[in-house]
Amino acid sequence: GLNRSAIGTLVERTTRFTMLLHLPPMEGHGGPRSKNGPALAGHGAEAVRDAIAATITDLPEQLRRSLTWDQGSETAQHVQLRIDTGLQIYFADPHSPWQRGTNENTNGLLRQYFPRGTGLSRHSKSDLDAVATALNGRPRKTLQWKTPSEVLNEQLLLIQQGGVATTG
Repeated sequence: GLNRSAIGTLVERTTRFTMLLHLPPMEGHGGPRSKNGPALAGHGAEAVRDAIAATITDLPEQLRRSLTWDQGSETAQHVQLRIDTGLQIYFADPHSPWQRGTNENTNGLLRQYFPRGTGLSRHSKSDLDAVATALNGRPRKTLQWKTPSEVLNEQLLLIQQGGVATTG
């Protein structure tokens, strides 16, 4: 986003269920840089790690076994995230967005709500939750025209009945 603002996205691959992470600017962002001080790119790796850990635990363990990330500096806390959540963490090869196709497709859908070049920091957590609700209620061809919420509910019922949820 504009002025290094950002929104984090977590997309469950089988159901396409989307959770958006509110990432406010880091304290000190936009101020003077101090020599040998912390990188103030706008969103520290710690903030991203904490937002993911707090959000992803809303999913049952069977639906949160792994996370595939790109090679950005916001991923520097991946080891601690793995310890905190038990997630297997994978990294896509540099310049290989097709390795994260579900996420790239979701980012394209998000552009309808957050066009390129707009400031994302003005959106509150409740704004992001409303957009995620809209996306999760949108039928998808890849889900045989079911919504991500419907498919997630089916997966949760399977888990509750002692079946095995499939994670593609």
